[in-house]
Amino acid sequence: MDMTSKNSSKNKSIGVVGMGSFGTAIANMLAEKNPVVAYARRAELVDEINQEHSVDGSPVSENILATQDPEMLCKSCEILFFMVPSSAFQEVVRAFSPYLYPYHIIIHGTKGLCLNLPKGKTLADMEVIKREHILTMSEVILKETVVVRVGCLAGPNLAKELAKGQPAATVVASKFNEVIHHGQNLLRSDKFQVYGNSDIIGVELSGVLKNIIAIAAGALAGLGLGENAKGLLISRGMVELIYLGNALGGSLKSFVGLAGIGDLVTTCNSTLSRNYTVGFRLAQGESLETIQNTMQEVAEGINTVRLMKTFVEGTGMRAPITENLYKVLFEDLLIEDALQYLMKYPFSVDVDFL
Repeated sequence: MDMTSKNSSKNKSIGVVGMGSFGTAIANMLAEKNPVVAYARRAELVDEINQEHSVDGSPVSENILATQDPEMLCKSCEILFFMVPSSAFQEVVRAFSPYLYPYHIIIHGTKGLCLNLPKGKTLADMEVIKREHILTMSEVILKETVVVRVGCLAGPNLAKELAKGQPAATVVASKFNEVIHHGQNLLRSDKFQVYGNSDIIGVELSGVLKNIIAIAAGALAGLGLGENAKGLLISRGMVELIYLGNALGGSLKSFVGLAGIGDLVTTCNSTLSRNYTVGFRLAQGESLETIQNTMQEVAEGINTVRLMKTFVEGTGMRAPITENLYKVLFEDLLIEDALQYLMKYPFSVDVDFL
């Protein structure tokens, strides 16, 4: 048996850009098989990783070398994992762009969307948001760099559980089979299964849209409304996710897979999820501003609600959960009133997309 192809990525350094909780968990998993070069913005974090082999006090693999230098990372690694919040994603990709070549492969793990608006315009200036005004993270990479082979990592991957080595699975999505194979070879282990999917847009959208439903699930829990109500919300949320996802160019298959329903169920049931926590705290009476100021990492769902509400208005579709959540987050609608509205919403058919 020819071992060279199977181990072609063996012992080459793998790049990880962004050492938040998810980035750190992935860097540790990659470091079990390969040396890892990790990019972090903060000088003190780079020093901590290199000297103490820890991130904010939690131990990480000694196989991880940290740097603040994009050029050094791009020169030493052909495969890069971008694990940056969507609010900083475009800026970080632009910082790396001068050092990236078509031979690089980028797999990102960011569950967010980016705006692609005419110069000088903001979301508030736009009456209608169309599909061309919205970029998934793979589209940002393709727009800002010469990299061609792009992939995405998605699924029920709560960073705290991954860090403990609890069993999980993920989806690597890409139009390129070799990107999926690299992702599988680098990440797969006894505790971590890696599936492939060629519908990268659908997989990206699954990870983005489920965050909306997760905020609503947290709010239900914060109000103490029980499991029946949550079952209703998750199943209605799934339908809404599929409608929105189809309108944005994803396929049904991806939404009912691990990156869609798998991630949705996990995030809607987890006190470890940032988006769930936002909903829970809102329901307890805290303001959105207070919640955002006291969270260590970004809850992507807040930005997604704002963006999707504007998109939905331009399409003439209805997305009752998204629309009501927008009013709760940004227009002072009481959560109780939003839920009352959803309970009375005239859903005449249970599932009408099959």
